[in-house]
Amino acid sequence: MKILISNISDKPLYQQIKDQIIDAILKGEISEGDPLPSIRNFANDLKVSVLTIRRVYDELEKEGFITSQVGIGTFVSTGNLELIRDSKRRLVEKIMQDLIQTAKTLKITKEELNAMMNILYEEDGQ
Repeated sequence: MKILISNISDKPLYQQIKDQIIDAILKGEISEGDPLPSIRNFANDLKVSVLTIRRVYDELEKEGFITSQVGIGTFVSTGNLELIRDSKRRLVEKIMQDLIQTAKTLKITKEELNAMMNILYEEDGQ
């Protein structure tokens, strides 16, 4: 799992790290039961405070993405996976609703909008 943090992002460091861990879980880059680095090692690797990583791990645990076992380590738990996928779908639906409203205002037909979506989706390559 590769975490990239930016000092110029509007998002706080802990949020950048947390979001990337969640994305890695959702994409299957890390699986249920996989260990996460210790707080100290992770902080050293990313050159951030151990308090930042502690906050990330605490929030991920509260949200059901990881479990911590004292003396053993911190592990991925995908118990909350379907709930997160659903919330991401709702976010995309909201953006699509705004997009559709804008298209209607600009008199762009559903067919034109679908054609644009298909072209852009295919060009992205993901």
